[in-house]
Amino acid sequence: MNEKDDIRKEVWQRLREVAYPDSRFDYDFSNFIADFRNSKRCAMRISEMPQYRDSKVLFITPDNSLTNLRELALRGGKTYVMTTYGIRRGFLLFEGNVVSKAKADFMATLDGAEVFGRRISLEDLAALKHIDMLVTGAAAVTMDGIRFGKGHGFFDVEWGIFTELKMIDERTVTVTVVDDVQLVNYPFKPDEYDTITDYIVTPKKFIKVKPKYKRPSGIKWDALKRELYETIPPLQELAKLRGVKV
Repeated sequence: MNEKDDIRKEVWQRLREVAYPDSRFDYDFSNFIADFRNSKRCAMRISEMPQYRDSKVLFITPDNSLTNLRELALRGGKTYVMTTYGIRRGFLLFEGNVVSKAKADFMATLDGAEVFGRRISLEDLAALKHIDMLVTGAAAVTMDGIRFGKGHGFFDVEWGIFTELKMIDERTVTVTVVDDVQLVNYPFKPDEYDTITDYIVTPKKFIKVKPKYKRPSGIKWDALKRELYETIPPLQELAKLRGVKV
């Protein structure tokens, strides 16, 4: 973790030059994934991907940098799943064929999502059967596709839940959106729970990552932080379904 923390601090220092402050956390990047200049270009690049156009169900994280993509998804009639901040209130579902496109700009924000998103249980989530594409932000991502966030492990948990529910497989595409200053070239191997991305999208680049590492699978219950379990209801719901004692 020390190596990743050092990388985060270095990247966050550079990020201040291009990032927008959060309304609640200002420039405290340890509490949010920042939006940045020209992030709309990233959303447009993703919307042009054949995998995006053909997708039936998307998962888009609640990162500030993905607000434009969520709005495009709503206006395009896409169905997507999103978590609430810190996964503390579970998952939200947006069904593109029933939302009001006139309100898409507000609905795409975290505050709007809380108002218009339909809160769903793990049973409801599993009923969607398959997620075709996952899109996430990151604190930093390596050219080998190793992405890591603020240090809380939320995306690792989300990925673990989806694999436990058998909602993602080799057909599922993972896309990471970052600014160019968040691209790093440090040589290190991923931990067993680190997620690996298939594509990296920046305002200037579109990178298809060469497969090098195996994707993680399931929740590592023995390694799960107690704080995550106690503050994320879907983890508690999943543990009951699996008969796991944490």
